[in-house]
Amino acid sequence: MKISNSSFSFFVPLVNGLMRLGLAGVHQQINLCNESLMLEKLPVCGKFFEGMMKKVDSKKWCNLTEFIMYYNNFTQCTEREANSASCFWPNPLAESFITGIHKQYFSNCTLDNVHWEDPPDEILITLILIPVILTCAMIMLVVWCSKRSDILV
Repeated sequence: MKISNSSFSFFVPLVNGLMRLGLAGVHQQINLCNESLMLEKLPVCGKFFEGMMKKVDSKKWCNLTEFIMYYNNFTQCTEREANSASCFWPNPLAESFITGIHKQYFSNCTLDNVHWEDPPDEILITLILIPVILTCAMIMLVVWCSKRSDILV
């Protein structure tokens, strides 16, 4: 199949137009992020989260089940405000803001010393005996099969 110059010349402007449109979209997406507007709007999310966290006893701030809905709303708010300023989310500025909220409310939630406990004796004995019994049973099966000559044929 031979392509004539006239049919090829039809595709060149089409491809050029699509490339310009794509590059313009990339260029526009990069330049539209209004970081100062986003930084003005994010504290609204922080204030809302602060108001919701006042309802939670500060001793329960490390228990995620106590405030998960508030945190979810806070996260959605930061995403919405970043998008309304034509910024991607997450971005370094939004992450910095969220990190500040984490330091304010959750800095004391990490446990320095994890307390490990042994399981109850019944469970521990079972967990030890099952592999020992299975190993013995497999050894006995191998020995029994190796002594029987009729199985190997």
